[in-house]
Amino acid sequence: MNHPTYHRVDVDDISVFYRRAGDPTKPTLLLLHGFPSSSHMFRDLIPMLADRFHLIAPDIPGFGQSASPSRAEFSYTFDNLANVIARFIEILGIERFALYAFDIGAPIGFRIAIEHPERVTAIISQNGNAYEDASGEVWEPIKRYWAEPTKPNRQALREIMKPAAIRWQYEHGVSRLPLISPDGYSLDAFYMARPDAEEIQLDIALDYASNVAMYPAFQAYFREHQPRLLAIWGDKDPFFLPVGAEAFRRDLPDAEVRLLDAGHFAVETLPSEIANAIVVFLT
Repeated sequence: MNHPTYHRVDVDDISVFYRRAGDPTKPTLLLLHGFPSSSHMFRDLIPMLADRFHLIAPDIPGFGQSASPSRAEFSYTFDNLANVIARFIEILGIERFALYAFDIGAPIGFRIAIEHPERVTAIISQNGNAYEDASGEVWEPIKRYWAEPTKPNRQALREIMKPAAIRWQYEHGVSRLPLISPDGYSLDAFYMARPDAEEIQLDIALDYASNVAMYPAFQAYFREHQPRLLAIWGDKDPFFLPVGAEAFRRDLPDAEVRLLDAGHFAVETLPSEIANAIVVFLT
């Protein structure tokens, strides 16, 4: 069935929402979204792939329709988020899967791949970074927060949680703005307006430094296990520059790299191109 169905599953007392489509007997593709979005970002891509793959797209805790445990009950670190998604995979009985990783979904997915390299059949990185030199200038306020996690530095990051900044992330670098549906950034802004959502995202932003610290481990995994990898990248991305796509070839000489005329949310404007590239890559 090409149309997704919508589900929830209890993962160690955290309700995880997910979209599912396709035949479970076909190869599984796990789709991990980024900030500040949810599995809603795959709404166009999933039907294009569901005739060939079994697709699973969860909302990461703190995002979308998944639960947002209180910060007193759950520490919003990338280790903890990856542990929840790893348990989600186990509970659903997914033994092997290809990984589609976007933005913050990449360090979550790469953590899982390091722990279970035998389960990951291939990786599609869509603007999902693993190399420090790929970070654009827009990271400077976040890096200051990492270096000095003070209240003023935390306060300075609140602007990126506001509707105008969320919309900018979708539209920046897009040559044909009519291709951008307002649904994505409007829904993200709605979720961000929920109680405590900004605080959760600021905690996640602070812990993003742990991903940079793990880049050498991610790269060692690539070198040792040589997973098949497609880096398909919006080349106008201000967060993760195109050099981030090319950098995978340092450790994966056979990596396929495709740069698209798109911004950070390339799947919003070019879902058909990305779907076609995935089909060719995986089949």
